[in-house]
Parts: sequence; C-alpha cells; structure tokens
Amino acid sequence: MSNADIALMAHLMRRAGFGASRDELEQLVDHGYENVVEDLLIPGNANVMPDDVIRRYHSEMAEMRELNSAGAYWMYRMVTTENQLEEKLALFWHGLFATGYSKLNQASALVNQINTFRRHSLGSFRTMLVELSKDPAMIIWLDNHDNHRDNINENYGRELLELFSMGVGNYTEDDIKECARAFTGWTLGNAEYMSTRASRDSIWPYSRINWHFNYRDYDHDDGEKTFLGHTGNFNGDDIIDIIVQQEATARFISTRLLQYFAADEVGDAAEAVINDMMASYFESKYEIRSVLRTLFNSDYFKSDDARFARVKGPVELVVGAVRMAGTYQEPTFGADQLARQSMYMGQGIFQPPSVEGWHEGAEWIDSGALVERVNFVGQELGDPDNPGVKAIIDRMARQSDGVLSPEEQVAGCADLIGPLELSELTATSIQEFASEQGPADLREGSRTEADDQRIANLLRLLTATREYQLA
Repeated sequence: MSNADIALMAHLMRRAGFGASRDELEQLVDHGYENVVEDLLIPGNANVMPDDVIRRYHSEMAEMRELNSAGAYWMYRMVTTENQLEEKLALFWHGLFATGYSKLNQASALVNQINTFRRHSLGSFRTMLVELSKDPAMIIWLDNHDNHRDNINENYGRELLELFSMGVGNYTEDDIKECARAFTGWTLGNAEYMSTRASRDSIWPYSRINWHFNYRDYDHDDGEKTFLGHTGNFNGDDIIDIIVQQEATARFISTRLLQYFAADEVGDAAEAVINDMMASYFESKYEIRSVLRTLFNSDYFKSDDARFARVKGPVELVVGAVRMAGTYQEPTFGADQLARQSMYMGQGIFQPPSVEGWHEGAEWIDSGALVERVNFVGQELGDPDNPGVKAIIDRMARQSDGVLSPEEQVAGCADLIGPLELSELTATSIQEFASEQGPADLREGSRTEADDQRIANLLRLLTATREYQLA
C-alpha cells in the first residue's frame, strides 16, 4: 500500500473519528476507502466499556447525578468505542444543540440527551428535531415548560429557527411567535409512582431524576397559525415538517457538517460540495447519513486542501491522544480528569458557554488553552510505558536495522502519529533536539529504557507542533 493511501485514510479517521494507529490504518486501507466510509455510516456493535464494569469501579456513575461522573462516563465511551463516527456526531450535535448543566443541575438528563443524539445521529434530520423538541433537558434549557397556550414563551421557537435549523435571515419575528404557539403543551413530567412495583420507573418516584416528555393537549394552542408562508392548525410536528423542507435548512445543516468534518473556513471549493450535500439531503428525505456520504466521498474532502484545515477541538484532542496512547481502556481511577482536561482547554462536556455552543476553529487556541493542550498530550504520548507508545517504538524497531539516527527518529515518529507533514522550520527544530539526544539503539538485547525514552521525548515534542494540533 502507498503512503498516499495511508495519509488519506488517516485524514478520514481524524475527521470521522478520533484517529487511528498505524496498524489500524493498514487494515482499513486493505478494506478500501469507500468500504470504510460505509462501515462508519452504518455502524455495528460499538463494543464500548460495559456499564456494569464501569460501575464496579465508579459507583458515582450509577446515578449520573453529578457533572464530573457524567463527563467521565461519556469520555470512557469515546475512548473505547469501535463506532467512532457515532460518538463524533454525538459531540457535533452537543455543540449544535448546546445544553448545559448550569441550568439543569441534573447530569443524567444530559446523558439521556446524548443517548438520543447517538440513536438518531445518522438518521432523518426531521426525526432529530422532533426528538430534540421532546427532550426534557432541552425543554428546561430553553424554557418550553413555561410556554403556555395563553402565555407563550418564544425561547425555544426562536433558537429552533436561528441556531438549530435555518439561521438568521430566513424567518420573521411573526414566524417565531407562530412557532412558539405550535409548541405550547410540549412540556415534561416527572417519574410517577404507579400502583404496581413493576411499573415504577424511578427509585425516587417523586424526584426530578427521571424527567420525561409530556404533551398536555389542554395547554396547547390549537388555533390557526401562519408559519413560513403555510397556514393551518399546526402542532410542533407540523412546524418541523415545514422547517426541514426549506432550502435554508438544507444549506444550514450541510454547512455546519462541512465545517465540523472538513474545514473551519468555507471557501469556493467547499461551496460546491455544500450544494451536493444539499441535493443529497433532499433526495434522501433529510437523512444525515446520505449528506455525510456525499461529503466523505467528495474530491474536495480527499484533497490536500482539506487536510490539516481544522483546529482539533479539545475533546477530540484529548480522546485522540488517549486512544493513541492506549490508556483508559479499563476502568481507571481519575478518569474524571479527562473531562476536566477538555474543560481546561475550553470545552467542558455538558458545559457550553451559551445556547450558541462553542466558538470553534482558531478560537480554540489562546495562550492558556495551548499550554493545557500541549501538556496533556505530551504526558500521554511522552510516556514509553503507555501501551500505544510502546507499540510505536516497537514498530520503529521492526522497520529499521535497530539503530536510528536523529533524522530517522524524527521521520519515524512524525510518520506514525500522523503521518504529519512537517514544515521545514518544525523539522529543523525537532531534529536539533533529536541530535542533542543522540542515536537510539532499538536492537534486541541492546535496547534500554533510555533508548525508548528518546523516542517518547520526540513524540512529546511533536505533539506541541502546529502540525499535530490541526486535524
């Protein structure tokens, strides 16, 4: 297989997932690019770390009442899943439909919301919007429980149009009001204690733990409404039917998906792909899977221009480094630090700064966040005892005569954690460091801990480069 094939597959797995080791990349290349795309889009069993195993070590994750336990629980899933795109999309929807713990004060509702995103992540955008509108966390977050027949609350209706589906400029203030009227009566209920033990759905039957959707027809405004040029006795489902038919909606969701999976900035070449994605959106009856298939198989996505054109988000940076290092594959005390680390970098799971979600791209990088990014990844990939790091060193030993010059060390490390295409300035700087360390003797019988540490030191240094911080 060619280096070009490896580089293309690495690009796909960085974008549609959290990255892959060289052994994994070689297996995927043998399977074929388009086949891998289909496997990503039609996932099988995720084979994540089982809940019962997690809870033996993390009893606090049984109830998921607290932010730290919920964040660590999702991190475990992202680190161990075999369905990387499924989790990457759940993260995408979490950013688009941003909902936060600060107002809910109930982490389990947020975990349930992510489960909803995961179930519908590749399906119909219409179904996603309907499920979002019924989601208890969203109902509380945007006040639809205060949206009543005789006293509407426009908060959810406004954000549904502005931030979740169409974008500014494609609707009027009257459309917002009519949308809000249609969603009156869409509220939530609490867990109910029924007459039989089998039908009791919470160990705290009168608490707020098991919020669920509840439609109250007596609180719904069933009068005639005019929305986006359509008139009728609309309910929330009818409003969503109208929304998903709009060209503005197709452009909105196609653009957001392209920015998340392909490039932070949308140029002329990307515009042509967005048009193709919009066509797939309508042809498939609003299926996200079809829209992404068009993107991943496009010449634009495969081109050099699309590679390393995105700044890695904090969560994908943390998860990618952990997966590469091979750590946290079993329940590990201190796993909550993974979620904390992404928060220190500017992306706290279940803690968006506002309903707009996070400002991404270059805004991920500032002087404080960059230090956190470099330190965390360097710690993971700079430890030769970590399984993934050891595997990289072992492979470098097999691919050489055993004694690696400083230049060979730099080239091998950059290849196996990317492959990264280092600029002349970056390559020169790292080779100077490698020269100071001297050759690494990886021959069996001669190899020492110091030789392994030389390679690990280079991996640590490479993770601090601009090339590694881009996806």
